[in-house]
Amino acid sequence: MHRTHRLLVVPAVAALVVGLLSAGGPAGAGSGRPDHGPKHRPPGPNLVVMTQNLYLGSPLDAALAAQTGPEFVAATAQIYATAVGSDFPRRAEAIADTIARKDPDLIGLQEVSRWTATPLQAGANPPSYDFLEILLDELAERGLSYRVAGVSDNADIGPVPLVAPQFGCLAVTSPTSFDCAVALQDRDVILENTRTRHLDVGPGVSGRYAAQQTFPIPDSGGATIDFGRGWVYVDATLRGTRFRFLNTHLEVGEFAAVQEAQAAEFLAGPARTSRQLVATGDFNSPADPRTSTTSTYADLTRFWFDDAWWVNRRAPGYTCCQADRLDNPVSRLRTRIDLVLTRGIRKTHWAKVVGDRPIGTTAPLWASDHAGVVAGVQLRARHRHGHR
Repeated sequence: MHRTHRLLVVPAVAALVVGLLSAGGPAGAGSGRPDHGPKHRPPGPNLVVMTQNLYLGSPLDAALAAQTGPEFVAATAQIYATAVGSDFPRRAEAIADTIARKDPDLIGLQEVSRWTATPLQAGANPPSYDFLEILLDELAERGLSYRVAGVSDNADIGPVPLVAPQFGCLAVTSPTSFDCAVALQDRDVILENTRTRHLDVGPGVSGRYAAQQTFPIPDSGGATIDFGRGWVYVDATLRGTRFRFLNTHLEVGEFAAVQEAQAAEFLAGPARTSRQLVATGDFNSPADPRTSTTSTYADLTRFWFDDAWWVNRRAPGYTCCQADRLDNPVSRLRTRIDLVLTRGIRKTHWAKVVGDRPIGTTAPLWASDHAGVVAGVQLRARHRHGHR
């Protein structure tokens, strides 16, 4: 719902056909950690899952609003400066601390960005950031063991000219002559806790939605850009019980028709399985119908999914959204769009919002513009003949 989550992609390919693959594979079970709810639970494999939007570091609205090539270059400079200022290495420390405390078995991440800045003149030194690499390093420093189980490659912007005087990127003399360039890649990622016993995770399967929001590229002769939204899942087993873990990031609520079309593809495609199902993501559709401009949340939960947050009844569970620069001293979380959804499981034991407290006294004050959600769920014990 928040405008921060617009993602652009230079149109290198047409809309992808959503892959409807049925992969044999992994599931997950919790390990009875003391902060994961009641010590005594009914028989059945328990799984702790997490969803977290990492925040790419800046809204991209300025680039969308650009009408000319020079305006687009100026917007790129603004976006890059805000992303650098949001200091993902510091934010990643806080996110890794949360993961260390909650010790989830599977994690769905959104806006797992890769900023690649390239100096083309001597003396220029613009920094690059791979959010996935940075976060994995922080997890390893805490003695944790997570691996990338699946990736959805979404937006792929650039390289485009970069003006960043603080890093020696001074001149853009023509569309083909400039001191520095920058590119942005966006991904949705599934992480697996390799220390979860009896959890066997199959290969990641990913796809891109056919429905995408598009905008014209300034001074391009009619070319367009789109936001590159997609999904990724793994099929897994936990103590012999088979399930699917699914992660996605839908279009913002401002483009309701596109978001709702993506939700329909999600339900008809990767979410259509006979396995027990846990889905995580930034769905960009508020759970409170009074604040929503789309039918997506209702469409997802009317007949197919249960919302893990329902275990908390009337608690608001807000997850969105802090200020663009993450410098607001008072939280601005006012909607719940980051969800853990389930289908066919035995029970959700608990669900908690995480990352909703300041991480320091100077900006960035928050680990992300989104809070995350962690939930403890119980799968149904496997049937004698299992599921396909």
